[in-house]
Amino acid sequence: MKPKLLNNITCLSVCLLIVACNTKPKMEKLSYPVTKKVDTTDVYFGTEVPDPYRWLEDDRSEETQNWVVEQNKVTNSFLQNIPFRDAIKDRLTEIWDYTKMGAPFKQSGLIVYAKNDGLQNQSVYYYKKSEQDEEKVLIDPNKLSADGTVSLSTFSISKDGKYLGYAISRGGSDWREIYVKDIESGTLLDDHIMWAKFSGIAWYKNGFFYSRFDEPKEGDELKGENKNPKLYYHKLGDRVEEDKVIFEDPEHPGRMASASVTDDDKYLLIYQTESTSGNALYIKDLSKKSSRIIKVVDDFDNDHSIVDHHKGTFLLSTNYKAPKKRIVKFSLNKYAKEYWEDVIPEQNDVLNSVSVLDGKMVAQYMSDAQDIVKVFDTNGTYLYNVDLPAIGSVAGFSGKREDTETYFSFNSFVYPSAIYKYDVTSNNTELYWQPDIDIDFSQYETKQVFFTSKDGTQVPMFIVHKKGLVLDGNNPTMLYGYGGFNISLTPSFSLSRMVLLENGGVYAMVNLRGGGEYGKEWHQAGTKLQKQNVFDDCIAAAEYLIAQKYASPQKLALMGGSNGGLLVGAVVNQRPDLFQVAIPAVGVMDMLRYHKFTIGRFWATDYGTSADSKEMFDYLYAYSPIHNIRKEVEYPATMVLTADHDDRVVPAHSFKYIAALQNTYQGNNPVLIRIDSKAGHGAGKPTSKQIEEAADLYSFMFYNMHFAPLYE
Repeated sequence: MKPKLLNNITCLSVCLLIVACNTKPKMEKLSYPVTKKVDTTDVYFGTEVPDPYRWLEDDRSEETQNWVVEQNKVTNSFLQNIPFRDAIKDRLTEIWDYTKMGAPFKQSGLIVYAKNDGLQNQSVYYYKKSEQDEEKVLIDPNKLSADGTVSLSTFSISKDGKYLGYAISRGGSDWREIYVKDIESGTLLDDHIMWAKFSGIAWYKNGFFYSRFDEPKEGDELKGENKNPKLYYHKLGDRVEEDKVIFEDPEHPGRMASASVTDDDKYLLIYQTESTSGNALYIKDLSKKSSRIIKVVDDFDNDHSIVDHHKGTFLLSTNYKAPKKRIVKFSLNKYAKEYWEDVIPEQNDVLNSVSVLDGKMVAQYMSDAQDIVKVFDTNGTYLYNVDLPAIGSVAGFSGKREDTETYFSFNSFVYPSAIYKYDVTSNNTELYWQPDIDIDFSQYETKQVFFTSKDGTQVPMFIVHKKGLVLDGNNPTMLYGYGGFNISLTPSFSLSRMVLLENGGVYAMVNLRGGGEYGKEWHQAGTKLQKQNVFDDCIAAAEYLIAQKYASPQKLALMGGSNGGLLVGAVVNQRPDLFQVAIPAVGVMDMLRYHKFTIGRFWATDYGTSADSKEMFDYLYAYSPIHNIRKEVEYPATMVLTADHDDRVVPAHSFKYIAALQNTYQGNNPVLIRIDSKAGHGAGKPTSKQIEEAADLYSFMFYNMHFAPLYE
């Protein structure tokens, strides 16, 4: 199936006919399930705040599950009646069906990579001992479940290359189960660890370090607070109950710890966190049985990560006294911050990561939300840049100090992910693998613009569309944003987005404050009592798109996920007049209670909490999506996306939000919730579910913009 798109020179009579066919008749208000209200009120610093839908927080109750069924009936009925929904799904299935591959990396003498033949629900991991060898399956997650809802979340190969330790997620949950298999025979060992979360698998000798929680109470698995984690060492063949506790912090039950081991097996590195940014760092000498754990950094004010260890010298990436990060060195004889020595001082661009290869440091930087790669010698002297094919994003460059070759992937908005092989010694880059997709990407263009936000700040935004686009305000446009937790949005390829672009639509991705695009200061400018800056930036982005006639309020959709779902909810409450469609996905919608579920407390460094102070409560209450829905407002057509196994941002946020919106909104635009089953916050979602969700999303968007894609 090939897309048949409107030609700019189509005669007027044909255009009028198409417009008439594509115009959606005025919609009658939908009949939504009745959501009961309960008399629940909280008092914050003297202010009474009703919470009538509190009962929906119990996502495992029979009453809530019945409510979910009834909501999905309304949503599914609406979506099934969109005449071009099946055509969009067919088109997505068609373009999705091509081989995809991840950048290879070397681990324990093996070359490992992921590959998907097109429509496999999960990518399969393969390995070779050299590039010339025949590939063998390392692990195939598709064999873990019939419907693809069990996914591989992490894995690690033992130092001798004999064993694979891997963790799986069921139904998209953040909970992990750890298993071990013999790589050569494929035999699964008896070792099985439950209730791990955000844990790596750090091999050392005949076992590994990992972290886990105590088993939660029945019924609290997906919503209860996760506290009192411990870092353990598991020896292969031992019962889990025999695992030795290596690190715990009972005085601070909300903190978590993860571990890694230096390549030379000499040191255990422990990273402790109490939020999504900033970490403490501890180091233990593994060569000495009774060695103490050394506190290198015992505060949580900055981000620290060990890059390399060699002959007693540690290389550390840090944003301490360097908002855009730097590389420093220290030894355990003098590890206090005042002894840290710059190796690569802070640059104008933001440092993302560093790999030490062939006596050089390969550093990935970000400049105006675009990736660049610089190479330095081990003294920190700049040598040269690595050539990249275009403006976009890179990943990879993994390896060990002695490796002379490595791999990296590159992709951009209209540049599908390709793999390159990089010779570190000669600074030579060659194409290693590229996908074969039957789409002419030369038809599209990407530009970066800078617009002025409410307080005068210049904010960047990428805009992608077909070449020759007519700026008349009639192009279906999606504005996507995030703006939080130091996370950067850089150019990336999306198959589903092609449905929008090939139909003459516009995709705009805005780099809001709160993200990490310009370092720590940019991040902090969108946190706590500065969070409104994020919403102001988004509003200014929408106004720019409308003023420049990329779109109009009738042709503009706003989408974001997680913290971006909060963005959509808050911005639509403040400026509903700017948008025709809103898609808040797995969003944080109740800003007064978010910290009471699973690991929500970790977000307090970005948001603050309602218990902090009256000032902080007032600020949160003023923008919290659930608490600011207004009766007199004409809201955009809204489809909330969530999933029943989301234990990162529990679905109660979305449940309560849509209940409040359906109860309050008086207009005729649909306000729906799409609740996926056996899915979570997004990671590990099988291909079949990705296609279904994308088809529903774009069908909903186009239909409510009175626009129909033309396929034949």
